[in-house]
Amino acid sequence: MSLIRRNISLKPYNTFGLDYKADCLITIYTEEEAESLFRNEKHHNPFFIIGEGSNLLFTEDFNGTIFLTDIGEIKVEEADSENVIISAGAGINWDRFVEWTVEKGYGGLENLSLIPGRVGAAPVQNIGAYGVEIRDTLIKVKTVSCIDGSVREFSNQECDFSYRNSIFKNSEKGKCLVTRIYLKLNLNPLLNLNYGSLKTEVEKLGKTDLRNVRQAVINIRRSKLPDPEQIGNAGSFFRNPVVDVSFAEAVKNEYPQIPYFMDPAGGIKLAAGWLIEQCGWKGKRLGDAGVHDRQALVLVNHGTATGKEIYGLSEMIRESVAKRFGVLLEREVEIVGTI
Repeated sequence: MSLIRRNISLKPYNTFGLDYKADCLITIYTEEEAESLFRNEKHHNPFFIIGEGSNLLFTEDFNGTIFLTDIGEIKVEEADSENVIISAGAGINWDRFVEWTVEKGYGGLENLSLIPGRVGAAPVQNIGAYGVEIRDTLIKVKTVSCIDGSVREFSNQECDFSYRNSIFKNSEKGKCLVTRIYLKLNLNPLLNLNYGSLKTEVEKLGKTDLRNVRQAVINIRRSKLPDPEQIGNAGSFFRNPVVDVSFAEAVKNEYPQIPYFMDPAGGIKLAAGWLIEQCGWKGKRLGDAGVHDRQALVLVNHGTATGKEIYGLSEMIRESVAKRFGVLLEREVEIVGTI
């Protein structure tokens, strides 16, 4: 049964550790509860859906209802000699799910290890790392309408995936709740080791297999990214900008050392962290809002920063990068509240 709490602090529900409040927080445990809740109750406006709050920046109290997705259960839907189709509830911790697939010998998600958040956020964000995105293995997404409680499944194509983007962040934003995702994983995986230092890190561990690829990704991420349990953050605050080839060539001519990658959808992806670091922001602190000292792409809360202070810092960073490089960074973190 759904758990309803009122006038509740959101500090445990966002990884920046910001102590704002919500009028009401409702935890949804099953797909059936989600259907019933949205079919029978119309008085929750405004509302907002969260998982682990690992990609959010609250800037004020939320005067409405927060829906927390805690739908569990992993199912093996189909299997043959080469592939297995898995479904996973939206409330499952993403990294625990990846760990489960690796332990079972199912390939396809190992490069996405240690990404924070829950399963339900994966298709919304089209999460990606080390040359892999969720859209590479996703078959469909099951949702419940926030308008009338009806169930709809979106195929991979209907999700309209692009870099850190999907239909759920655009035309379907606020209209549906992700309850379950379906993935096709490989029993004889072709490991993707072509991104950054991943191959070198795997070789340090010995055998090239699913477990060592996962461990290599974990090792790299932990060496660069802060633990939200230790210091408030939401991981990468900005997206890596994708620019056209001619613009990238002009930037490379002036800054030959700039890291860049070919974007599968076309264009060149520049390293936002490098751009920010070149503007002098790495390790910088304005009050308790700061930039991480090992990864300039990450903004942190040193203790008592407000959401507006962190947002203000992000604006200064965007302005300085735009002024120096002519690139306007886009935030990966979603802002909830006025700014």
